[in-house]
Amino acid sequence: MININTLIKEYAMARSRTLDLIEPLFEEDCCVQSLPDASSIKWHLGHVTWFFEAFVLQHYEKPFKPFQQEFLTMFSSYNESNVPHPDPKRVFFTRPSLKTTRDYCQNIDERMNNLLRKLTEDNMLQMITTLGIQHEFQHQELMLADLKHLLSQNPLNPIYQPKNNLQITTSNMTDPLEWRNFEGGLIEIGYEGKGFSYDNESPRHKQYLYPYQLASRLATNREYIQFIEEDGYDDPCFWFSEGWKWIKSVDCRHPLYWQHEEGEWKEFTLHGLVPLDLELAVTHLSYYEASAFAQWRNARLPTEAEWENAASKQEIDGDFADDNYFHPRHTATNNTSVNINALYGTVWEWTQSSYSPYPGYNPKKSNTDKPKSDIWDIAVGEYNSESMVNQYVLRGGSCITPKKRIRSSMRNFLPAEARWQFSGIRLARNE
Repeated sequence: MININTLIKEYAMARSRTLDLIEPLFEEDCCVQSLPDASSIKWHLGHVTWFFEAFVLQHYEKPFKPFQQEFLTMFSSYNESNVPHPDPKRVFFTRPSLKTTRDYCQNIDERMNNLLRKLTEDNMLQMITTLGIQHEFQHQELMLADLKHLLSQNPLNPIYQPKNNLQITTSNMTDPLEWRNFEGGLIEIGYEGKGFSYDNESPRHKQYLYPYQLASRLATNREYIQFIEEDGYDDPCFWFSEGWKWIKSVDCRHPLYWQHEEGEWKEFTLHGLVPLDLELAVTHLSYYEASAFAQWRNARLPTEAEWENAASKQEIDGDFADDNYFHPRHTATNNTSVNINALYGTVWEWTQSSYSPYPGYNPKKSNTDKPKSDIWDIAVGEYNSESMVNQYVLRGGSCITPKKRIRSSMRNFLPAEARWQFSGIRLARNE
């Protein structure tokens, strides 16, 4: 049983954080989406609010009356067949206004607080609320990624957050890349049964690993420029055939958000258009680009089992959204006890593993400590088997990920061509 006062506090903090992320924006910034897979900021706010109305209040509040009936459809991530699906009409949702969406958020918050204080002993209510908080963490990250892509389309190069408002220490020191050895053998990966997890992290299971090595740090902008300058984008030997077709079809020549002007590389960030820092981790790469770079370096991308085996031996520490600096800052750390630098945070690390169910996976029973409930089965629908095709796994979180969202078993997943997320490279190779 979750401590109800702690849960209420976590709920309030999550909802407040979402509103804080919106605060620097103009209303016009919140109404537009720039990618089919993205959403407007206003829709994100309505959607995370919808979760609590649809999956908590609608089942527990007596009598239940929707804030506005249409919101249960407009802000849903499900289609008419109850399957997760982005609504292609979302881009046309000029209404409700941002103010009305904020009013919706405030109304649901008040009702949720009343409900949680009233039904303090209901375990399923607490579990669904916890899931909703984690769902909101996910959308806080998506808001920043979607917003960055939107602002990057504007020739004014809008600044979301000025750097002079921040007191952040950055590091321009890049350690030499070294290789860390890991023994092979039979290991276990997956959710360990402590705290929250999504169904795709279960069941915990055994995997055999051959001896392998991981790079001690992330690949840097300097190294990626060398790949570009040595014609990495023009040599098909480094690319999967699909990746080669993709870069030619979209005329991809460098990471997303890079610009080359008057002999100088610049990078669009949420803190403005800035000179490219050569010592920081390269980010906004597709799986195709990450794999091609690894081939060029006579290495490869790690498997997710190799990554988790290494990550489970380290504390979760790194550059996360909690620092309010939404760009990579470090590839190294002064903590000499850390075996591998920036394994958590900074950038999501591509693995070569396809996003697929673990052995024994059942979306209805993947976490045996979850009691059977139709409410739970519906609510977790966004996280189970519907997405397990044509995508690759990323691990570790990034500088826009809330730290509370990350654990060693956490699996993110994206299609091979996706670049709008903060995705980067950690090299691996056989021992």
